[in-house]
Amino acid sequence: MKYLIVIEPTDTGFSAYSPDLPGCASTGPTRETCESRMRDAISFHLEGLRLEGEPVPTPSTTATFVDIA
Repeated sequence: MKYLIVIEPTDTGFSAYSPDLPGCASTGPTRETCESRMRDAISFHLEGLRLEGEPVPTPSTTATFVDIA
């Protein structure tokens, strides 16, 4: 499965979240570290959902860029 993550710069590095997985977030001093930690956070989050017998959300969020003149 592929989940969209949003990565944003912060005063101390980067933070990330997935719109399809409320409460699942990560941070890191670099974009690469933040993305790697988010990958781990998603795996951990999904494992927790499965262990609790909760449904695993199907990825449904998409993103695109638009050009503005």
